Amino acid sequence: MIVEVGAFAAVLALMLSLAQGVLGLFGAKRESRADAAKATAQAAAALSVLAFGCLVWAFAVSDFSVSTVAANSHTDKPFVYKIAGTWGNHEGSMLLWCLVSAMFGAIMASVRGAQSLGLWSRALAVQGFVTAGAFIYTLLLSNPFARLDPAPMQGAGLNPLLQDPALAAHPPMLYLGYVGMSVPFSLALAALLEGKADQAWARALRPWTLAAWTCLTLGIALGSYWAYYELGWGGWWFWDPVENASFMPWLIACALVHSAIVTERRGSLATWTILLSILGFGMALLGTFLVRSGVLTSVHAFAVDPQRGIAVLVLLAVALGIGFTLYAWRAPKLAQPSGFAAVSRESMLVWNNYGLAVATGIVLIGTLYPLLVEALGGGLISVGPPFFNMTVAPILAALFLLLPFGPMMTWRVGDFGGAAKRLAPAIVLGLITLIATLTLTQGRGWPALGLSIGVWLVAGGLIYLWNRIQRGEGNTLRKLAVLPLAVWSMSAAHLGAGVLTIGAVAETGFRTEQAFALKPGEGVVFAGRQVTLLEVGDVDGPNYAATRANFRVDGLRDAQVVSAERRFYPTSPMPTTEVGILPSWDGDLYIALGEEIRGGDGAWTVRFYHNPLVQLIFLGALMMGVGGVLSLISIARRPRT
Repeated sequence: MIVEVGAFAAVLALMLSLAQGVLGLFGAKRESRADAAKATAQAAAALSVLAFGCLVWAFAVSDFSVSTVAANSHTDKPFVYKIAGTWGNHEGSMLLWCLVSAMFGAIMASVRGAQSLGLWSRALAVQGFVTAGAFIYTLLLSNPFARLDPAPMQGAGLNPLLQDPALAAHPPMLYLGYVGMSVPFSLALAALLEGKADQAWARALRPWTLAAWTCLTLGIALGSYWAYYELGWGGWWFWDPVENASFMPWLIACALVHSAIVTERRGSLATWTILLSILGFGMALLGTFLVRSGVLTSVHAFAVDPQRGIAVLVLLAVALGIGFTLYAWRAPKLAQPSGFAAVSRESMLVWNNYGLAVATGIVLIGTLYPLLVEALGGGLISVGPPFFNMTVAPILAALFLLLPFGPMMTWRVGDFGGAAKRLAPAIVLGLITLIATLTLTQGRGWPALGLSIGVWLVAGGLIYLWNRIQRGEGNTLRKLAVLPLAVWSMSAAHLGAGVLTIGAVAETGFRTEQAFALKPGEGVVFAGRQVTLLEVGDVDGPNYAATRANFRVDGLRDAQVVSAERRFYPTSPMPTTEVGILPSWDGDLYIALGEEIRGGDGAWTVRFYHNPLVQLIFLGALMMGVGGVLSLISIARRPRT
C-alpha cells in the first residue's frame, strides 16, 4: 500500500508541476496567479518528498514485490546500502532527479528577493515545466514503483562497486549539481521572456549557480576518490566519457559563476551569461543521456535502454530548442551597459570564460566523436587521455597563469604592471620551482611546467590574501577577523585550484608502478620501502567473502601493516578489489592484490603503485568546495534589497 501511495504522490506531483508552469506563465502580470504558482510549487515539492520517501521505505524493508527493489537490493546487504540502493539505480535516481527539481522550484517560489513579479513568475513556470518533464520521463519509461507478480523471495543485490560510502553520497551530490543547473536555465529563459537581464537578475542567478557548481565540485571529487581507492587501477581520472559527462557542466558552471559576477557588479556580459545558463543545463541533460542511453559502456553508466536514451535526447532537444530560439529572438534586444578596458578585472574574467568555453568544446568533441564515427559505420575508435591531456591541459594551464592577476585588478580599468609587481614573489617561486624540477628530473618539461603553475597559483592566492589583510586596521588577528567572507571564499577556491594542480601533476608525471609475484614471507623493495607479504587468508564480511593479504611496510619512521582484499559477493560474478593505501609525506603507497598464481606454490600477483602527493588532489577539490560554501554563506548574509 505504501508503494501505491508513493506512485499516486508522484502522479499528483506531475500534475501540480504542470499547473505551476501554466500559472507561472499567466501570472507574470497578476499577483494572484503568481501566488497560485508558488503554492503549487510548494505542494509539488511536498508530494515529491512523499513519493521518494515511499521508495526509500520499500528499499529499507526489502519489498521485493517492487521491481526496482528486487533488481537492486538483497536482504543481506548492510542497511546503509539498502537506503543508498534507492538512488543507486536508473529508476530511483530519476525519481531523485524529480525530487531535487521540485525542491528547487519550491525554494525559488519561497525566496523571491528583489526579483520583479514577471521574472519571478516566469522562472517558476520554466522550473515547473522542467520538473514535469522529468516526472513524465520517470513515470512513463522508468517507473520506480512498478510491481512484480509473483514477487521473488530474494533480490539480485546492488552492484558491489556501488556498496561504498563515497558512492552512497556521490549520486545525490552530483544530482544537486546537475539539477541545480536547471535554475539558472529557468532564470535565463525568464529574463528572455521578460526582455530584461539587469544586475538584479544576475543577483538572483548567482547563488543558484554557485550552489550547482559547489555540488558538482564535491560530487566529482567524491567520484574521483572512489575510483582511486575502489577500482584498483591506481589512478583518479581516466577521461572516461561518463566522467566527461559531469566535467562539462562543471566547466560551464565555473564560467557562469565568473560571468554572473561581472553582470551583477558591472551590468556587462548579460547575454553571454544567459547563453552559459542555457548551455549549462544542456550539458547536464547531455550527461544524463550519455549515462542512460546505453551508448556508453562504463562502470558509471546506469542504463542500457536505447528507448530511454532517445527520450532524454528529446528532452535535451526541447530544452535547447526553446532556449536557443528565445535567445536568438530576444538576446539582441537586451541592453548592454558600459564597457571596460582591455586590462581590467572584467577582461580577466572574460578570458577565463573564453578558455573554459573552449575547454568544454574540446571535451565535448572528444567525448562524442567516437560515438558519431561508430554511428556512421566508421568502426570502433577511442579518444583517451593522450588527446585530452594534449588539448585541454594546455588551455587550463593558460587560464591558471592568468588567474592570480584577476583579483589584483580593479573594475573597469586595471593596472597590469602594478598587479605583476605585487605578484613578483609568486613569479619568482614559480620560476624556482620550474628550474629545480627540470634539474632534478633531467629535463622533464611538462611536469616541471605544471608544478610551477601550481606553485604560482598557491603563492598568488596567498599574496592576494595578504594584501587584503593589510588594508584593515589594528593587529593581524583583528584584520583577519574583519576580512570579508567573500575574500575567504575566493581565496579558498583559488588556493584549492593550485593545490589540486600540484597534486595532479605530481601524481600523473611521477607515478611509479610495478607488479610482483609474492609468497607469504617474501618481500620486495619498492619506492624506497621494504614491503613484505605477511599472510593471505579468508575473512567474512556482512554480505561478502574476502581474501585478505597483510603487508608489513618498512622504510618509513615506523614499520606499519596495511591490508588489501579481493571481495566476492554472492550476487555478483566478478570479484572486487579493496586496495591497501598507506599515506606518507611524499605520497601514497598503493597495493592491489591480484589472483593466486596457478602452479606458483602459493604465490600471489601483487601490484604496487607509488602516487606522489595524490592526496593534494582531493584536498584541493575540498578547498574549492569550501570556497563555494563560504561564498553562498556570504551571499546569504548580505542585506536584502
